Amino acid sequence: MQTQETLLEGKFLSFVKNDSGWEYIIRPGVSGVVVIIPVTNNNELVLIEQLRPPVGCRVMEFPAGLAGDIPGQENEPMESAARRELLEETGYEAEYMELVCEGPPSAGQSSEYVHIFKATGLKKVGEGGGDDSEDITVHVVPAANVEQFLKDKMAEGLMVDPKVFAGLYFI
Repeated sequence: MQTQETLLEGKFLSFVKNDSGWEYIIRPGVSGVVVIIPVTNNNELVLIEQLRPPVGCRVMEFPAGLAGDIPGQENEPMESAARRELLEETGYEAEYMELVCEGPPSAGQSSEYVHIFKATGLKKVGEGGGDDSEDITVHVVPAANVEQFLKDKMAEGLMVDPKVFAGLYFI
């Protein structure tokens, strides 16, 4: 088993190097990442738009977040984290939450592991918009129109997270 040396440690990320010299990022204190593909009973997708400072613009995404990052909830199940993030970011609760895919989104540079859930049986119970550190706009888009909606957003200068395009496979 290889050991790793911490090169730089931030509040949320650590930059490390292993014995073979490979440098990568880890997220200390996090057990995983959840991404949610919310589909309403009317076959609409619930997408979010938020500023992502690393890329310097607003990005269209599926709701997502971290699991195990809340003190006292380090062993939070992935489905529970997905339900929490869906409610926090969009204001929706899901009757059904199905794990449809999981794996590393950027295996060459990060130890991050993503769990992608499809949420159905949605019920609007709150405003959404994220926590105090987030500025989230919620969009509910008919599935039949989502590709044009995303093209229009890109023409406005927004980026689209590729997980959105990949997630269309599961609807």
